[in-house]
Amino acid sequence: MTPETETKNRASGADLIAQAKAEIEEVQPTEAAAELDAGDVALIDVRESTEFEERHIEGAIHVPRSYLEQRIEQYVPDRSKRVILYCASGIRSALAAKTMGEELGYEDVTSMAGGITLWRDRGLPVVTPRSLTQEQKERYSRHILVPEIGLEGQMKLLDAKVLLLGTGGLGSPTALYLAAAGVGTLGLIDDDVVDASNLQRQVIHNTERIGMPKTESARMAIEALNPDVDVVEHRVRFGPENVIDLLSDYDVIVDGADNFPTRYLLNDASVRLNKPVVSASILSFDGQISTFVPHEGPCYRCLYPTPPPAELAPSCGAAGVLGVLPGIMGLLQALEVVKLVTGAGRPLIGRLLLFEALGTEFTELKVRRDPECPICGPNAPQVADEDLGKFPDYELFCAG
Repeated sequence: MTPETETKNRASGADLIAQAKAEIEEVQPTEAAAELDAGDVALIDVRESTEFEERHIEGAIHVPRSYLEQRIEQYVPDRSKRVILYCASGIRSALAAKTMGEELGYEDVTSMAGGITLWRDRGLPVVTPRSLTQEQKERYSRHILVPEIGLEGQMKLLDAKVLLLGTGGLGSPTALYLAAAGVGTLGLIDDDVVDASNLQRQVIHNTERIGMPKTESARMAIEALNPDVDVVEHRVRFGPENVIDLLSDYDVIVDGADNFPTRYLLNDASVRLNKPVVSASILSFDGQISTFVPHEGPCYRCLYPTPPPAELAPSCGAAGVLGVLPGIMGLLQALEVVKLVTGAGRPLIGRLLLFEALGTEFTELKVRRDPECPICGPNAPQVADEDLGKFPDYELFCAG
């Protein structure tokens, strides 16, 4: 490129910027701050990811200028909504505002003059988020690129504490994918050891670890996959005497139990502690999954007020299970956990998803809260703090 051509291009670029600034509304940082305090304004940061990670204005939605046309509608579907755009100095946001107004049909778009630089010069606050290490940026790069997860969602995953009840057929794939996703703490409850018959479906274990405690075997696999994850082994039998202590330190519980007394105990304890549970079950060629968030949707007892007769619900040890089925249902459990932690998407709250493997068919059923539910219903008895750890005899209840 000749010096004359370069000079001409610079002049042309400056003309475009000047034209954009002349054709759009600009707002001063103090005026923008007042609008944000008043509410009902979408604040969009159009800078690149590295700039946003360094610092940004609280409440800003990150939509890089290069992705504006593809992504802005996800975050601002209402084209009549007031939108304030900002960048580093006000140039990229002016061009973005022109695009949104002229090409995308947004009616009330403004660019913040001087960008975040002038915002800081005016003494207005900015957020300096925690940053990932270079290794973490590389490991989780595909998550960060997804707008619904991004840096903020990845940080939430790294801060999350998830408890897995069981490291068997369902717990194996769930644990592996939550570890890969970067869930910071994984608690593992299991008092069993690895058996040769487990290896057809419990993919977190291997032949060399037959006879090893399942929590230890699972911890070794998780740590080999992702050193970011803190694995906490609970090599105990889950029961009324320890359920409150086990659940209290975790944000989300993953139910991989294989018997009804344990499921009812988990449900009642999780409602008392206000802990969400992602529950799945498998048998032969059939699986089902739902997410129970106390007081936002039904609980397990709303779905199953009483357990079915034993002859209608045999165990996998008696009826068998297709080896890949727990992999499918366990991955769906991992997906539900990621959605709960990051806030992305729509979890299976109030929905029961059924899967039939032979026909590869999914069926969704609506589940409503039972107003007469003795655990989560409006007339359910309140449990005093000193009685949190007191539970009925679930073995007797399920045998009835």
